[in-house]
Amino acid sequence: MTDTISRRTFLRRSGAGVSAFAASRILPLHAGSGMPMRTLGKTGLKVSLLAFGGGSQFLLAKDGDWEPMLERAIAAGINLFDTSSNYQWKASKSSEERFGEILPRHHKSIYVSTKLEEREYDKARREFERSLRRLKMDYVDLLLIHSIEPSEDLSALEKGAYRAIAEFKREKAARFIGFSSMNSAAKSKELMEKLDVDAAILAMNATQYGDFAKVALPTARAKNVGVVAMKLMRGIVGKGGTASELLYYAWTQPGVASAVVGHVGMGPLEENMRIALSYSPEKAGAFDRRALEARLQGFAGPHALCWARPGYRDGEYA
Repeated sequence: MTDTISRRTFLRRSGAGVSAFAASRILPLHAGSGMPMRTLGKTGLKVSLLAFGGGSQFLLAKDGDWEPMLERAIAAGINLFDTSSNYQWKASKSSEERFGEILPRHHKSIYVSTKLEEREYDKARREFERSLRRLKMDYVDLLLIHSIEPSEDLSALEKGAYRAIAEFKREKAARFIGFSSMNSAAKSKELMEKLDVDAAILAMNATQYGDFAKVALPTARAKNVGVVAMKLMRGIVGKGGTASELLYYAWTQPGVASAVVGHVGMGPLEENMRIALSYSPEKAGAFDRRALEARLQGFAGPHALCWARPGYRDGEYA
């Protein structure tokens, strides 16, 4: 514990953390924006209906384009920004490094989430310490184990990466902990039943590929695990469904607090923010999820969903 405190102190003193003076001048830019907010399960965090994804689509944005996207999202009321330690494309800055250029000065009014690839305890600790340096922060709001797989050994995970993130929570380097999964609803359900987690990012696609809404979401609700939906648009937006339909599909799932979407440029970001800002209970009540599922069932699978293909690595250019 002493070593950890000294490392965090070093980060602050070296300029990696947000200074007290700068933090005192930050105002909650999302206040009064009209962006709908929901409570993220047991975390108690009030998160924006639309979250900002730092994966492969965001990494496609060129230097000079991604910086104003982050600033615009904050100004519009998006307050949850998600990335991962392995989100990187070629020699460009990693997603965490991009976030670290813009988000630290806003950290008092937004929430930052990152994810760990490593499963072994020592490697996971080193990985997260690198993430903090890249993000130029001394804590994150959500620290997640990335991409729970069907073959995951939960006993080994508990002794390894889970032990590491639980320690980081106790050390206040992570406010809340959890996991993400796009490949195994069954293993996600089992993890939530066996381990104490605060939040999860789960694939919630209108094609019903993966069955997360049916298999994992009820357990998340029972455990009050905060759920952020992902993979709701990639591969089908503009083909089988509109952006509005695919977003509403996630937002109308009981227990879903937010939907995280990656954006290549300002145009799609603006469109999705307009949809979120115009969200209403009346529109949600009139939305027919089953009709959309029936229309999109032919897209369920690797032939249409790139993230369902063998060898796909989340966060890489694809």
